[in-house]
Amino acid sequence: MTPLGLKLRELRRRKGVSQKQMATALGVSAAYLSALEHGRRGVPTWALLQKIIGYFNIIWDDAEEVLRLAGQSRPRVVIDTSGLSPQATELANRLAERIGSLDATTLAGLIDALDGPDSRAPGRYDD
Repeated sequence: MTPLGLKLRELRRRKGVSQKQMATALGVSAAYLSALEHGRRGVPTWALLQKIIGYFNIIWDDAEEVLRLAGQSRPRVVIDTSGLSPQATELANRLAERIGSLDATTLAGLIDALDGPDSRAPGRYDD
């Protein structure tokens, strides 16, 4: 599941609607919405994201969060390390090999390390 998928599921549950009901309202198939929630589809178009924001009647910070999470929800990521250091290439390869076995605490630690000690970088979704 992607960060956006998790958020959509949370919003749907709060509103008390099924995937089918939401999909009908947005003009997409329930299968597409399910695939989006489970990370089997890429980031939706800007227009669909706007429909989602309108459907849940969310504004300001909550709407920005949905857009931010969408940007952090590409289910298939490619890291191009050409021209970078050997350590960068090693890190990318080791992460690709092991990311599926890392627990939530380790993942949070890696995200914090990438953000730096005083950073609130875009892409954080644990607020």
